[in-house]
Amino acid sequence: MPPVLVTIHDVAPPLMPRIERLWALCAARNVKPGLLVVPDWHGGASIENDAACVAWIRARADEGAEIFLHGERHDEVGSPRGWRDELRALGRTNKEGEFLALGYDAARARIDRGLARLRALGLSPIGFVPPAWLALPDTHRAVRDAGLAVSEDDATIYAFKAARTIESPVVRWSSRGAFRAYGSLAQAQLRWTLQRGASVIRIALHPADLDHPATAASVERTLDLWLSVYPAQRYADLASFV
Repeated sequence: MPPVLVTIHDVAPPLMPRIERLWALCAARNVKPGLLVVPDWHGGASIENDAACVAWIRARADEGAEIFLHGERHDEVGSPRGWRDELRALGRTNKEGEFLALGYDAARARIDRGLARLRALGLSPIGFVPPAWLALPDTHRAVRDAGLAVSEDDATIYAFKAARTIESPVVRWSSRGAFRAYGSLAQAQLRWTLQRGASVIRIALHPADLDHPATAASVERTLDLWLSVYPAQRYADLASFV
């Protein structure tokens, strides 16, 4: 029976009210989602400066939530796109692909800094997910070399302990405008129709998913559909045993 892996992205001080709402949606379904933490959201919201945010994340980790590093600042400031980067990111993000154009050294430096900051707060990340899932292969090598167990893009999970890649297109939403919102509803339904035979199901929640009534309702409906059939699981189990 394929496991369902649920994550909450963009865990950062400015977004905490919506993060807490997403957590409550999952907790009501007996799911402890992984938390993708950004140490310095857009370069102006250092997590170290928000004791309440840190305490909340620590409490969730103590309850069993897995912690992931989710970039250093999430946006693309200081990392200009080339034309190939523009093509790879087309329609996928509004300048939020921090690792989109980074080579190995730059990616490794940001990962190392981010890990150091989270560990200094008493958090123990098991993996890394690039913002918007956009990164060159160099980033995934940097994640592996940094000693983390897992990284992923929007189609694949890289389980380094098991030395395996696992195909798993992610269920996600977009609330940037009515067209994208309703389009993501159709995509979520299509995933349910087409992916029930997949080896791993991923459901990724973002704070903005709650900004549009249609996407907010679809998030709840999708969680209920998948969890009525398949069990929620942790990445740590997948990285160790798959």
